[in-house]
Amino acid sequence: MAQRVVVTLFDDMDGGEAAETVAFGLDGKSYEIDLSQTNAKKLRTALAPFLEAARKQSKSGKAYRHTAVSPDPSAVRAWARSHQMDVPPRGRIPKRVYEAFEAFEAAH
Repeated sequence: MAQRVVVTLFDDMDGGEAAETVAFGLDGKSYEIDLSQTNAKKLRTALAPFLEAARKQSKSGKAYRHTAVSPDPSAVRAWARSHQMDVPPRGRIPKRVYEAFEAFEAAH
């Protein structure tokens, strides 16, 4: 004997017939809500300004990081030498040199 199972979704906001299940997350928690097309559109419209300003997360769940672009090390070395700062010819440039370079650039 064959069986047929029919699942009917009801809108969690107004009790009417739902067209879709919308999944979303907030404060580290995941939620699902069954909504009609009208209520789903209302939800998306209400969230749109926040989604435009938000950062997406990677698939691992960690937020993508926006990193600042550092100045060209050779330019920083040349600037430091011209300002009688001690800077190694190769390798890592001390943070104090980068900070002085950035302060000089911001002032000029």
